[in-house]
Amino acid sequence: MLFHYQVREYFLYSKKIDMRKGIDSLAALVNNDLGKNPASGDLFIFINRTGRLIKMLHWQHDGFAIFYKRLEKGTYEFPTGEITTNSFSINAEKLLFILGGVALKSIKKRKRYSHKIV
Repeated sequence: MLFHYQVREYFLYSKKIDMRKGIDSLAALVNNDLGKNPASGDLFIFINRTGRLIKMLHWQHDGFAIFYKRLEKGTYEFPTGEITTNSFSINAEKLLFILGGVALKSIKKRKRYSHKIV
């Protein structure tokens, strides 16, 4: 996964954005709207109004990296649910599903044992 080895958390911005925004404007959104440090090591994900464009912003030790993709057909699925904040955390697996065009509603995870280390 792109950036996975360095990413602390993944945050999907819950508002649709104008994709003309560059690194500085996206970093300002992260700082002002989300109250988060854009250079924290987290990956910030933005999807436009039509769902055809996605941008991801990530700080990589010495500067920002931006990933930008436009779909020729289809759209990126925006996770549904009650969104009460400007962003919500997702995991790398869900990001891969979004990028791969997998319908999030149809995913059924099989039961697994999970041991929490105290």
